[in-house]
Amino acid sequence: MDYRIIPVTPFQQNCTLLRCQVTNATAIVDPGGEPERILAALATMQAEPAMILLTHGHMDHVGAAPALAARLGVPILGPHADDAFWLDALPQQAQMFGFPPQEPFRPERFLRAGETLALGERRIDVLHCPGHTPGHIVFFDEEARLAQVGDVLFAGGIGRTDFPRGNHRDLLHAIRERLFPLGDDVHFVPGHGPMSTFGEERRSNPFLQAGREGLGARG
Repeated sequence: MDYRIIPVTPFQQNCTLLRCQVTNATAIVDPGGEPERILAALATMQAEPAMILLTHGHMDHVGAAPALAARLGVPILGPHADDAFWLDALPQQAQMFGFPPQEPFRPERFLRAGETLALGERRIDVLHCPGHTPGHIVFFDEEARLAQVGDVLFAGGIGRTDFPRGNHRDLLHAIRERLFPLGDDVHFVPGHGPMSTFGEERRSNPFLQAGREGLGARG
């Protein structure tokens, strides 16, 4: 699996282009904005866009998805249906955070835990990891040992849970019981900031140590 990270929007959200190196089939993960930059990167990679994948329904992760889907003729998949209310609230999100006006939309299909998506010859597993939002999902390529974790986990931090229907206990459970068991060697792309590994965060992330779980929220 080849990939390229493109920070977009004033929030520097990590949009990732995941490309099967055999077929050039490419997934656009969390295109939060700046669609022209994303299109230019796709052209540079000589990618064949196949789908748009959304980890959750926050504006800075989904803002360019409808425009790119229409332009490229590809489906939007995800997040989990429990984030539908966030997609319905996109006009309010745009106004609150100073983004251009945004209409609500629905993906071609919401995703569920346990699904596996085909991207060319690659297989991407879907994990439901609520807490930051109730319908947050993570995408995992087991062969590449690469995960797209959105705003669940960061290098040295964890996702914030003070948004509507956030749940701090659910977030910690998702990190410890669904992500870390995938293996210490797994590299992950967070929604913001630098990459890390699950092993590094398990060992040293100060906000996952006993007694400090309420600190360090981001996203």
